[in-house]
Amino acid sequence: MRLYFARHGESEANVLRVFSNRPGLHGLTERGTYQAEALGASLAGVRFAAIYSSPIVRAVQTAAIVAQRLNLPYQLDDALCEYDVGALEGRSDEASWTRQQQVFHAWMAGQQWQRGVDGGESYDDIRARFLPFIRRLEQAYQGSDNLLLIGHGGTFTCMLPLLLSNIDHAFCLTSRIPNTGYIVAERRSGTWIGVTWCGVPLSDAPGGDE
Repeated sequence: MRLYFARHGESEANVLRVFSNRPGLHGLTERGTYQAEALGASLAGVRFAAIYSSPIVRAVQTAAIVAQRLNLPYQLDDALCEYDVGALEGRSDEASWTRQQQVFHAWMAGQQWQRGVDGGESYDDIRARFLPFIRRLEQAYQGSDNLLLIGHGGTFTCMLPLLLSNIDHAFCLTSRIPNTGYIVAERRSGTWIGVTWCGVPLSDAPGGDE
């Protein structure tokens, strides 16, 4: 069984540098649309059993383009949402970005799992929705199935160290996921192993570096 964790295409929020982590505004840019089309083309040779997407508009638009290319329906699941930043939602000022980065680094480098951003989600909150979703997929699909999960760089960066045995927080902290970049994970003997990270092969050893 393989999971493909794909980030959405470039969005208006990316260009504006505005926090837009809830369903609603800020869809794909023209460039983001082209990226989604290229993602679909690059995955055309993979037989997927299902496609799941975050309900946030930039992910939904990416999923719709990819799903059309792959001739598959897609399903929305809140577990794939970008993490909520509370009072920072809709803001774009440098002070807000600094605040968010402080909390993000507290999670990834300091293991301060209960910390959150002014009413937003904590690391533990993200974990509580993401990992049970993965377990449901494990139960619902066969061992030979491939699943495409379209979501967000923040959530994937935070959660994949918990899922993949050969990835740690330090690796993810320095390994940015670009728009429509994707990580391939394979289930082997009951354990998830990262196979590639945005096209780069990963070592089976903990840490993720080849």
